[in-house]
Amino acid sequence: MKILVTGANGMLARATIAHCKAIGDEVIGLTRQELDISNRTAVFSFFEENEFDAVINCAAYTDVDGSETNVERCYATNALGVENLALASRKHNRLFLTVSTDYVFDGTKSGFYTQRDTPNPQGVYGKAKLEGEIRARNLYARSIIVRSGWIYGEGGTNFLSVLPKLLERGEPIKAINDSFGTPTYAVDLAKRMRELLELDLPLIFHVTNSGEGANYAEFAKKVCRLKGLDEHLVEEISALSLKRPAPRPKNSRLACLFSERLGLKPLRYWEEALEEFVLQAKTAV
Repeated sequence: MKILVTGANGMLARATIAHCKAIGDEVIGLTRQELDISNRTAVFSFFEENEFDAVINCAAYTDVDGSETNVERCYATNALGVENLALASRKHNRLFLTVSTDYVFDGTKSGFYTQRDTPNPQGVYGKAKLEGEIRARNLYARSIIVRSGWIYGEGGTNFLSVLPKLLERGEPIKAINDSFGTPTYAVDLAKRMRELLELDLPLIFHVTNSGEGANYAEFAKKVCRLKGLDEHLVEEISALSLKRPAPRPKNSRLACLFSERLGLKPLRYWEEALEEFVLQAKTAV
């Protein structure tokens, strides 16, 4: 399969490109500088001039707090950009998959969020991502939406991704103990997205590693145990104590209603995936 992957500088895109190439796909990976998905003319021109079978959209504006003030930029990428790709995919009959977020939910539910739950995003970032979902599904019937959250991996700049290196250096860290999610290894998410292209079913999928999920403090202490480090490096704090500009869901654990029914095996447990990530990072150092 020949696949276009947008947002090629990002952690998830890099993992996706590596996996697709490893299984024999031809991949066109484009950075924001090479293709700004918010520019409709540029998107349509690229689709006109290049042949490929499918699109995996990993391009996103992911600054959750920054979105509260950079509303236009957030919507330009996360909503309009998705719309542009969906329209171009429809015109040229290309399979379209775009990545959304657990932040489309308000976090008030105690259990796992499934596709039966009604989205109710609280911050600009979540609202823009939901708008992107809606536009894709309304404009192109061959759109696949993948919701995930707490994604970490090699080259990532978010808290979960840099945590092992910080702890390895002996730096004490503050980790929230009252917000819960389903940690998801970018490598595993990339593999599942490629499987979803094979299925070619226009549904919303929730894709995360298996298990009951965790809070940030539990995740951090698991890293300590895997590295043989002192868990006292982790100071547990509440989410409210950080006084961040953007609201975040207190619980955003995801579960999928469709995957197993469609013959897709559950992704490995998040602890197992984290162990691989930590050991690989240690080897790389």
